[in-house]
Amino acid sequence: MDAAMIGKIEKAIQYAKEPDRIEFNNFEVVFKGDHHNHTITYQNGIWTCDCKFFAARGVCSHVMTIERILAGAVEPAEAVPMPA
Repeated sequence: MDAAMIGKIEKAIQYAKEPDRIEFNNFEVVFKGDHHNHTITYQNGIWTCDCKFFAARGVCSHVMTIERILAGAVEPAEAVPMPA
């Protein structure tokens, strides 16, 4: 391995210790649920999921899972209050 590659690996190790350097703005994932696959998007702090529960509540288990995986790197989804 050459010196330049070693330097890049060392830099990557250092960057990985500083997660505040990373800001997620937009991404899309496919979540393989127990019954169906679901498409989840994150755009400028706004979550969407194509499942029925998210449509009604503004949050779902699929989004909560991705939030946990990316803890601290993304804004949490805001649940929609249920009508009284």
